[in-house]
Amino acid sequence: MASPFVIVPRGSAGPTEQLDLDPAFGELAAHAEDPRVTDLFLNGASGLFVDRGAGAEPVDGWTASEREVRELAVRLVALGGRHLDDQAPCVDVRLASGVRVHAVLAPVATAGTAVSVRIPRVRAADLDDLAGLGAIDAARRVWLEQTVAARKNVLITGGTGTGKTTLLAALLAHVPPRERIVTIEDVAELHPRHPHHVSLEARQPNLEGVGAITVARLVRESLRMRPDRLIVGECRGEEIRELLTALNTGHDGGAGTLHASGLADVPARLEALGALGGMDPPALARQAVSAFAYVLHLVRAPGGARRLAQVGVLRRDGEHLAIEEVQPW
Repeated sequence: MASPFVIVPRGSAGPTEQLDLDPAFGELAAHAEDPRVTDLFLNGASGLFVDRGAGAEPVDGWTASEREVRELAVRLVALGGRHLDDQAPCVDVRLASGVRVHAVLAPVATAGTAVSVRIPRVRAADLDDLAGLGAIDAARRVWLEQTVAARKNVLITGGTGTGKTTLLAALLAHVPPRERIVTIEDVAELHPRHPHHVSLEARQPNLEGVGAITVARLVRESLRMRPDRLIVGECRGEEIRELLTALNTGHDGGAGTLHASGLADVPARLEALGALGGMDPPALARQAVSAFAYVLHLVRAPGGARRLAQVGVLRRDGEHLAIEEVQPW
């Protein structure tokens, strides 16, 4: 599989899908508007890197001082309604265009202000798109659609940049149109091709340290919104407790994503997150086994290609959680 994991180049469906970038992007705009670029990485004064689907590549001829990079970071974060300074040196925002910006000021970023820009795909993927790229074969494609139709709860795992959010959006594109999807994310990135999608996004505290709305709270709030499908874009902490509780109380067809380097690492990752939510290993094991029908694990090849590599089923091993690889298609 040599194709990069870029589903539909921006602008391919007409001028209405062109990325709308604010002038604050400055010289970054020329690179962000490249339809192959999915990520931009600005590492202080040491250079600019772009990812066109095959890994980060340096941009020849780019020059900028640390002061210029810092000022650019402050401008981009301000577009998302946030403030970046020495009191709040790490900020993650989603802009109106859908672009996600993460910035860390020096000296927290020891080599100079670090800016990471993730470019959204205008048209979300479905399973046919992923099959066309080789991310899934025909048998897996049929099985995944059947899994969605049967309202099975799934946990999508993988390392950074393996395509967890893309696969999740593709699965949601096959949810019947009369069902109501509620997605909950730290920073909203899910844009499934579905007519009834409600997106909830966590909020960080303001400069006075108040006003935060956590993912865990949003999971609880979402249960009052009568979701047919409850989706947590990424489980990072105590929200795993709320998600497991919801999926064990009649909310079928739900899903979540989780960072894990391998399928075998998933039980330990879940136990670690459960501990943050006050769940001991036996309680976590009982809840997780009954909550998730399958674990879908994605990998990214050295050349940048992504694929669904393994499927697992969670099991109890005494008081702890275990996982067994299966081939259900």
